[in-house]
Amino acid sequence: MNATLRAELVKHRTTRTDLGLFSGMLGLVLLAVLLHGLTLPADELASTPRQLMVFGPGQIIGTLFAALLGAMTITAEYRHGTIRPTLLATPKRAKVVAAKIATSATIGAGFGLAAGAVTAGAATSTLTARGIDIQLDSSDYTQLIIGGGIAAGLWAAIGGGLSAIFRHQVPTLVGLSAWLLFVESLLGDNDTIVEVGRYAPGAAAAALTGQDPDRLLAPTAGLILLIMYATAAALAGTRATAHRDVT
Repeated sequence: MNATLRAELVKHRTTRTDLGLFSGMLGLVLLAVLLHGLTLPADELASTPRQLMVFGPGQIIGTLFAALLGAMTITAEYRHGTIRPTLLATPKRAKVVAAKIATSATIGAGFGLAAGAVTAGAATSTLTARGIDIQLDSSDYTQLIIGGGIAAGLWAAIGGGLSAIFRHQVPTLVGLSAWLLFVESLLGDNDTIVEVGRYAPGAAAAALTGQDPDRLLAPTAGLILLIMYATAAALAGTRATAHRDVT
């Protein structure tokens, strides 16, 4: 297993995909935080829940890009045909999928930590520059950054599991983006289904960072639920890869 993990880490280190995703993520995080921090009326940003609205987009973007990273780790191999030599070198398919998901989750957690740190710095600087007193304390910042890292790592595992199931890169990436950016927003905005929406994987990730505590689950419950989602996706992806032809 160690050799398989090392091989996957080498793939991540020697391709430009991770760097491109990381750079794009940081750029979008800065843009989203600045837009929220500079355009929302100052009198609406006096409370902690309202200030968390400025910090929220960074967590969503970090989670999304971690999921895309996890998905591309597997779909890229199918797209370029390198999955065949990979499985020839390591015939135990479950080991290959596990290594891919594990490395994706680790790097995805790094994405989440970076997104949280940039969000915290940019949002704090923006609100301070506007003369708005920061209502968040050290525990809020810790939860934002650490929770965002954990959520992103688990979402990278979800992306990896789903990509092993569906295998086609473009539909998988589009599906993940649509779910996190649009579908879950609709679930959260609709009062008739908000009780269902709070159990969705994106809402569980947001709960980990302390977003909207009145509507979302408690952070511990969100963590447990997100682990269940990630485990289910990883197991389903492993089973799909083990029982299908790769041609």
